[in-house]
Amino acid sequence: MSSEFQTWEVKTPYLNLHCGLGEGPYYEPATQTLRFVDIKNRKLHTVSVNDPSDLTTLSFNEPVTVTADIEGVDPKEKVLIGAKQGLAVLDRKTGEYEYISKIEGEGADRIRSNDGAVDPQGRFWMGSMTDFGKGDFRPEGSLFQFSQTHPPKVALTDLTIPNSVGWSPDQKTMYFTHSNAREVIAWDYDTSPFSSAALTLSNKRIFYQHEGKGEPDGFRVDVQGNIWHAVYGESRVLKLSPEGKLIGEIRLPTRNITCVEFVGEELFITTAGDDDAAEGEESKENGGGLFRVNVGVKGVGHDLFKL
Repeated sequence: MSSEFQTWEVKTPYLNLHCGLGEGPYYEPATQTLRFVDIKNRKLHTVSVNDPSDLTTLSFNEPVTVTADIEGVDPKEKVLIGAKQGLAVLDRKTGEYEYISKIEGEGADRIRSNDGAVDPQGRFWMGSMTDFGKGDFRPEGSLFQFSQTHPPKVALTDLTIPNSVGWSPDQKTMYFTHSNAREVIAWDYDTSPFSSAALTLSNKRIFYQHEGKGEPDGFRVDVQGNIWHAVYGESRVLKLSPEGKLIGEIRLPTRNITCVEFVGEELFITTAGDDDAAEGEESKENGGGLFRVNVGVKGVGHDLFKL
């Protein structure tokens, strides 16, 4: 493998919906579509990866923040979603959803869910954070583990912006990004059989500490063990080696890069609006767009939630 620093540059969006906060891209191979949310505008978009004009949108009365597929369920019919109060199942035909597990406790009305992912055992890990309209973001969020048979278990507390969760290709390492701390945390992850109520993390360590002015946001892992990490505020996606070293970057024409998703060897990239840019500026014009770029490697794919 080459030791040279790799660079890619994307100049135009694949689809520019001017999302307030585009997030959570998730590929559906059977339909060759990508679904992604706009958290601020409370929407779920689904677009063909072959035709950007082939787009459908669902609108909600509260934030929907992340999605995942459910074992044994056709994703054209129903998917798992993170909604304001916790984890829910969305009927994609009607746009209605039903909570299966809620975040309870004092101050629960102040928070909403954020990013998350299904683990190799079929449980969903998801963070919570201060909701929009509640003032400045506070360290009142947590990282939860949701299973099909238990209330959510708390893995971490006192978080301000908990973000993406993912696993190494051998499933022996779990990664988690705490955005405002500008760090990606790693744990040893136990893949042996166990009670679905258990937390299985040990040997907590800092995998990557970001030194730039922006904040690491969402990520995906490729089959070689590299992490492709969006950076909010820096117009780029980082390629991090399995050792946590910066070995490449994708440059984009807008500042606030939020998350990525593999479609074959292409990376689809969500972004947020740039309210700080002036009208007509490149970052403003492209903010909230969906981008794509061939990076020459495939992602590890998604596990399915066991409902």
